[in-house]
Formats: sequence, structure tokens, C-alpha cells
Amino acid sequence: MIKISPPSEARPCAPSVNGLRALFAIGLIAGGLCPTALFASPLLRCQIDQGGSIQTLDVIPAGDPYSVKAIDINGRFRFKAVVIGNAQHVEYINLYVYSQTRRQPVLLHQAKYQAPVTIPGAAPSALTGVNYVYAPELERELQYGCALLEKTP
Repeated sequence: MIKISPPSEARPCAPSVNGLRALFAIGLIAGGLCPTALFASPLLRCQIDQGGSIQTLDVIPAGDPYSVKAIDINGRFRFKAVVIGNAQHVEYINLYVYSQTRRQPVLLHQAKYQAPVTIPGAAPSALTGVNYVYAPELERELQYGCALLEKTP
């Protein structure tokens, strides 16, 4: 319980009501700003363009690369982004593009990035640049670019 003395009884070292309000306001502001800095975690954002259809894929770090599933891109390609690390640090990123054939997916492209850094406000392709991948059958094209960002809660 906080006891606030009336002005006539105020001691020289005791904070005034306005002083307490100011400290409370500063605490609220600091509490609102600090979690952003303390709890920002890495987020890989990939923009995938295939046949005029654009998809955005957001990937958070995982501990097991084998648990990450490839996503279907228009029934023609599969795209897999593996981000290994934790909420504070990314160890590596592996990106895979597969051609979706009748029998099984066929690996067309693999890219590796060791210990990449997050870039605040980065362009959609800041980490990888724009990559063009072509399927051998029917000469289909997939374009993708990824950036490593900071995700705030």
C-alpha cells in the first residue's frame, strides 16, 4: 500500500503526487518500448512468384531441419525454407526448390546461408537476392527472394 502525505506533512525526500505520476508514466513508456527490443526474434520472409501468383512465406527458427515441410507452389514446384536456431540467433538457413513431377519431387535448387544477420526494414530479397529457378519439363519458372527480419510480438 502506498501512502501519500498531504502537502503540509510532506517530507523533503518524499516524492510528490506529480512526481509519482511522472515516474509511473515513464515506467509505462519504458515497459511498452523494452519488450520490442528484448523479445524481437528472427523471421525469414520469402516472396515466391510463380505463374503470376505471388505467395509470402514467413518462417521462424526451428530446432530440427527434418520437421520442416515443403509447401506446394501451384502444383508445379515445392519450396522449403529451413531456419535453424532459436529466438535470439539463427545458425543457418537452407532453401530448397523442387520440381513437382508425377513420380516424386526433384531437387532443382539449394542455397545455404551460414549465420546470417537480421536486417531491420529490409527489402523482400535482402538476404538472397532474386533467384530464378527453371523446371526442366515445360520450362516453368519460379522466382523467389528472402530477407531475414526481426519479428516483434
